[in-house]
Amino acid sequence: MSVQERKQRERADRERLIVATARELAEQQGWDAVTTRRLAERIEYSQPVLYSHFRGKREIIGAVALEGAAEMAAAVRAAVSVADGPRARVTALARAYLDFAERNPALYDAMFQLDGGLVFADEETPEPLKDAFAALLESLGEVAGDGVHPGMFTEVFWASLHGLATLTRAGRLPPGDAERRTELLVDRLAVL
Repeated sequence: MSVQERKQRERADRERLIVATARELAEQQGWDAVTTRRLAERIEYSQPVLYSHFRGKREIIGAVALEGAAEMAAAVRAAVSVADGPRARVTALARAYLDFAERNPALYDAMFQLDGGLVFADEETPEPLKDAFAALLESLGEVAGDGVHPGMFTEVFWASLHGLATLTRAGRLPPGDAERRTELLVDRLAVL
């Protein structure tokens, strides 16, 4: 291995460490606790080293969000892959999405609530975000209904899931009815 390759590998390892540490700190104490000073202390590098990888917290949030998008896409695809039939696939998708949001609140915030400098629904959208949307579209497109654009239907269904996830987490919806809400969403929106 050349010196250049070793340096590139070490740089990539440091970047992964920064992102993993930011995620861990955010999940433990919230995003307000994630500062470059705290990250530098935790990973035992100087703040200038952090700034050589990321211009600031916003870019770190963006990197965490991209990682989360890939994880969410994998979780949705895994859940859908074992479901039989359109209704079962859409139900599995909805449950996997809501479960992901509940289990990873800080990660979910990085993906959809905080400014990570990422562009959505554009040619410049990073590939992990496009793939996360594609993971939803793969199952939802088949139940959009006649004359309904599959992408737009996926956006509306996703918005509904996002609303359920954020309102439940904020204590605005009673937690005991989560399963019935999921069934209602699937039954009323999807053409099965």
